[in-house]
Amino acid sequence: MNVTLQFPASSGAVPGPRSPITVADTGLDGDFLVDLLLKTVVKRGLGRPSEIAQSMCLPGRIVEELIEVARTRGLIETLGNHSARVSAELRYQITQKGREWAMDALEQCDWAGPAPVPLWSFLAQAQAQTIRGELLTRQALDEVFYDLTLPESLMAQLGPAANSGASIMLYGPPGNGKTSIATALAAAYRSKIYVPYALEVEGQIITLYDPAIHRAAPMERGPSDSLRRTDAFDSRYVYCHRPSVVAGGELTLAMLDLKFDDSTRTYEAPLQLKAMGGVLVVDDFGRQRETPQQFVNRLIVPLESRTDYLTLATGRKFETLFDLLMVFSTNKPPHELLDEAGLRRLRNKIHCDRPNAEMFIRIFARTARRHGLKLDEHILAFVLYDLYGNKPGARFSSFHPKFLIEQVLSIAAYEGVAPRLDPHFLTRAWGNLFPSQ
Repeated sequence: MNVTLQFPASSGAVPGPRSPITVADTGLDGDFLVDLLLKTVVKRGLGRPSEIAQSMCLPGRIVEELIEVARTRGLIETLGNHSARVSAELRYQITQKGREWAMDALEQCDWAGPAPVPLWSFLAQAQAQTIRGELLTRQALDEVFYDLTLPESLMAQLGPAANSGASIMLYGPPGNGKTSIATALAAAYRSKIYVPYALEVEGQIITLYDPAIHRAAPMERGPSDSLRRTDAFDSRYVYCHRPSVVAGGELTLAMLDLKFDDSTRTYEAPLQLKAMGGVLVVDDFGRQRETPQQFVNRLIVPLESRTDYLTLATGRKFETLFDLLMVFSTNKPPHELLDEAGLRRLRNKIHCDRPNAEMFIRIFARTARRHGLKLDEHILAFVLYDLYGNKPGARFSSFHPKFLIEQVLSIAAYEGVAPRLDPHFLTRAWGNLFPSQ
């Protein structure tokens, strides 16, 4: 059985999965692993036990045990070490019987990558590294929101909402930082987790580790300057930052279910499983092909019970954890998206409104400083009264200062002059922010 190794609480580390010592410790059937070994030898052309072990992400002693089983069955044979050194590693080649065995196994499943982790073992690891085990402090939020200028009332809501572990809905007019807040919130989590390359469920392979989502993290060093993670940790896992997944208008209900690949006979994990232990942001909620109500109906059980149910191509269902912080971001009023029952499932509803004049000035001044530009009272008055004051319906938005200043920098570069906040340049920039009819 695969167990976890608990670090002292003071280390700040989450429990790590201990490396298996025997075939039984992998949690996988021995014949399943022999099939995987043969597929690895055939598909990758490997012959040395060390190469096979590296490909299968298993300790060498387990691979040697599997090789011996395959050899006694006449599936592989020894070639020798091809070296004058007595300590040189033996090489093996697959027999005709073994090749036929491997081809039959490949017909059933084309996977010849790292050995998978059984579902039950992964769920135990996921519970040990739950996102609810890491509480965010005001200091942590101040650090990740450093580039944002947010009202104190909003900051006071975000931290408790995240620590509740319940879902969050950020709503309000466009261009006022909802997406930036959601992604920054994900960055506030600093502990690392272990993500398996693949899962095994009833003999089926589900690929989980996704380099586009999971960022491998360097191993931390302990007080003695020795690596905390050694061979004692299961190499079927990747040590990662907590994942942050952002899905916008392209999100479909199908992306929340297992995706079966007919050519490889393997499954790809859905978004919420890839986001396990991290944050899943649904951006532009309400602009997806399916209705918001359909999405919430699909997620009612996971949001309430923190468990999810996925279905294999065979029709068999299995239960998994729903351990993540889910954030919905929308430009639409919540009551236009969901009925009362649906809104009740989204526990934390936080309004991200337009900045008032005082907050707008703070954002403008901070943005100008960041770009090395001087903002004096004359320019500020020009922006507030000549531009906004003379444009019917023009209202402040948090993104406006950055937009206007970046436009000014582009105009100055084109004109070949030093960057400056000039009324003429700002007027030209304004025309791109509010084009004439």
